[in-house]
Amino acid sequence: MSTILSSIFALFIFLPLLGYILIFSICKPLTGNHRLSVGLALDATTFLLVISVHFLIVTIWNISFLWLIFVILLSLGMASAIIQWKTKGEVVLRKVFKGFWRFTFLLFFAAYIGLILFGLVERAIHAVQAS
Repeated sequence: MSTILSSIFALFIFLPLLGYILIFSICKPLTGNHRLSVGLALDATTFLLVISVHFLIVTIWNISFLWLIFVILLSLGMASAIIQWKTKGEVVLRKVFKGFWRFTFLLFFAAYIGLILFGLVERAIHAVQAS
């Protein structure tokens, strides 16, 4: 049973798109609102992307940069708060977190795509050199 659960968890970590589709498919009938369902699915996918980027880095370079990911997330959160404070004159935590989370999605989606492409190219080069 634990093998099945760990396999399902690994599948969602390495395929965040599958997690997005599953969450959207569940939220759409429950909420009846397409836009809200997309937002909820993207929010959950952001978490999957952060985890996926960490495990892709570990897979490619055999080193963990989890500390750096936390520093990046903390810096993004602080930057989001400072930007809102400078533009609006006040800090509304809900809006700060929403901006932070959306930018985190964009950043880690780009990192995920970049790491996937880098890993594929690197493995292909090693395969060609080995033969």
